[in-house]
Amino acid sequence: MDVPSSWDALRKQARKLEAQLDEQMNSYRKFVSAKGSVKFDAADNDLESGIDRLLKQLQQVNLQMQAWVSSGGSEMVSHTLTRHQEILQDLTQEFYRLRSSLRAKQEHASLLEDFREFDRTRVDLEAGGDSAGNALLKEHASVSRSTGQMDTVISQAQATLGALVLQRSTFGGINSKLSNIGSRLPTVSHILSAIKRKKSMDTIILSLVASVCTFLIFIYWLTK
Repeated sequence: MDVPSSWDALRKQARKLEAQLDEQMNSYRKFVSAKGSVKFDAADNDLESGIDRLLKQLQQVNLQMQAWVSSGGSEMVSHTLTRHQEILQDLTQEFYRLRSSLRAKQEHASLLEDFREFDRTRVDLEAGGDSAGNALLKEHASVSRSTGQMDTVISQAQATLGALVLQRSTFGGINSKLSNIGSRLPTVSHILSAIKRKKSMDTIILSLVASVCTFLIFIYWLTK
C-alpha cells in the first residue's frame, strides 16, 4: 500500500517545523544560560514569540497526522506519528522550563536593582543631610523590622497550630483504635470491665476494714 501524498506533505511540514524549532531553541538556550543581563529587547521577545508560534503550528500538524492515522493508516505510519508527538512534547516541555527559568532570573534581577536603587538613594540623602529623607529611611527600616517580626510571630503561631492539630489527630487515632479493639474483642472488653469492678470492690472493702479498725482503736482508747 502506497503512502498517500497528503501524508508525505504532513511529514515534510512536521520535519521543517522541527528543524526551525531546533535552531531557535538553540539560540533561546544560549540566551537563558547567559550570565549577563537578562533584560528583554525586541529581538529576544521576537525569538520567544516565534518559538511559541512554531510549537502551535507543529501541534496542528500533529493533529492532522493523528486524524489521518485514525482513518486507517498503517502500523509504520502510526509509529512515525508517535515519534513526531514525542519530539513535540520534548520541545514544548523544554521551552516552558527555559521560559520559567528566564522569568525567575528577571524577577531576581529586578529585585536586586530595586535594592541597589534604594541603597543609592539612602546614601545620597545621608550625604546631603536631608533630615526629612533620613526620617523616611528610618521609618522604612522600622516598618521592615516590624514586618519581619510579624512574619516570625505568624510562622511560630502556624507551627504551634500545626503541632496541636497533629496531637489532636494522634489522640483521636488512639481512641479510635481502642474503640475498634473493644468492638472486635468483646471478651477482652468484658474482662477489663470485670477487673475494674473488682478493683472498686477491693477499694471499698479496704476502706471499710480501715474504718472498723480505726473505730475499735478509738473505743479501746476511750475505755482504757
